[in-house]
Amino acid sequence: MSEDRSEPLVTVQRPRPEVAVVTLDNPDRLNALSFRMVDDLLDALDEIHGDNSCRVVVLTGAGRGFCSGLDLSSAGGSSTSVGTSGPRAGMLSQERIAELPIRIRRIQQPVIAAVNGVAYGGGFALALACDLRIAAPSARFCAQFIKIGLSGCDIGISYTLPRAVGSSRAFDLILTSRVVDADEALSMGLVSAVAVDPVERALETAEVILGYSPFGVAMTKEVMWANLDASSIEAAIHLENRTQILASTGGEVVEAATAFMEKRDPDWSRVSSRGVWDR
Repeated sequence: MSEDRSEPLVTVQRPRPEVAVVTLDNPDRLNALSFRMVDDLLDALDEIHGDNSCRVVVLTGAGRGFCSGLDLSSAGGSSTSVGTSGPRAGMLSQERIAELPIRIRRIQQPVIAAVNGVAYGGGFALALACDLRIAAPSARFCAQFIKIGLSGCDIGISYTLPRAVGSSRAFDLILTSRVVDADEALSMGLVSAVAVDPVERALETAEVILGYSPFGVAMTKEVMWANLDASSIEAAIHLENRTQILASTGGEVVEAATAFMEKRDPDWSRVSSRGVWDR
């Protein structure tokens, strides 16, 4: 039976039209992932993906934590498992929560995780699925799945963690389930920065990204993740080449060059939806 959906457990704020701040909002449970929260987060990601005015997403948690992992006190299965039982119900629920890292990767906007406290289990997996991670000094990371009698690999972590820190460190973190603090996370490349206010730092990073062309930013995310799985450098370069030529046809290169010559910031609104530069 699925949970009651009386109030959303995920909020979305728009400090400016181009930026969405998505907050896991159940601070009393350190934003533990219940199936209700999973549904709310997937719905929010879908809505943001369809909003072409939004160009950068910041993902964070309310209160003292980012996300403490799966909410083991949450009764019942996922909304997708209603009417089923046994292994089928379990698999449908497992697949539902495992949609989260896939959805974060698929949305067109870069996603910055502002990790403001513990990021354990499923919370660690959420942070790893993001394109950038910024940690508060209080941030703690732990792949705790193995502690509850399960495989240490869940919600995409066996894929995302080795790509973030390398296979040797990933085996260490997954098999031992040890806690990594913010300083160690920075030293191993798990996060790109440590900041007292990670949301503020993430918004500053978003401002930098907004200075670049919308199509260029979207393609950068797409090509980077595609080429992490490329079969060879030749395959990676083929995708880069095609993307660069495609990007050069939309008018944004003209605006970037004109802005440089005029010693001003580019105005991407001057590039129409048809790719014609509006003089």
